Amino acid sequence: MLPVTQDDDELDSLVRKRIRALRLAQGWSLEELATRARLSQSTLSRIENGRRRLALDSLVTLARALDTTLDQLVETASDDVVISPTIDGTHGRMRWPVKGDPGVSVMRQRLTEPPPDKPSRMRAHPGREWLVVLSGTAILMLGHRRFRVETNQAAEFPTMLPHAIGAEGGPCEILGIFDRDARRGHQRDNGDRALQESPQ
Repeated sequence: MLPVTQDDDELDSLVRKRIRALRLAQGWSLEELATRARLSQSTLSRIENGRRRLALDSLVTLARALDTTLDQLVETASDDVVISPTIDGTHGRMRWPVKGDPGVSVMRQRLTEPPPDKPSRMRAHPGREWLVVLSGTAILMLGHRRFRVETNQAAEFPTMLPHAIGAEGGPCEILGIFDRDARRGHQRDNGDRALQESPQ
């Protein structure tokens, strides 16, 4: 039998607290979660209060009932909580990866120019984008439609629509969330633009 370490005790306590917090977040009583997990109410109460050993089969059942996964239920806090951005000073961009979903990234960008007025300069690619305007006013072009997005307003759209974004009436800052496909589309666009702008 393996000795129980302090780390094991901390994980055990964390999992129990997590089960209770997830139950309460759903607005469920002990009885409701016990019914969903096919456990007795007293068993669930003892699990949450640390008076019953955590068994793998119970954790799998509870994770499913709480609409999460076993990995998420037993996940430990990582040391690298704080993430520094990669900075592209040339284009006024900062980008952060999302560790929980490597396909997603967050980007902050300062825009100073209006969006292009020629549809040929708008881009389209697979994916979805979500953005919020942190300051100023942004203009979002989607196909032939023009949207004014003010400070603290957000926009979400499929990137298969030809699109472009720019500033109106002075600089604006936006924070965007890109899925894997949208991020790749922007990386390709930036690479193409760099090739077009490089001296021949």
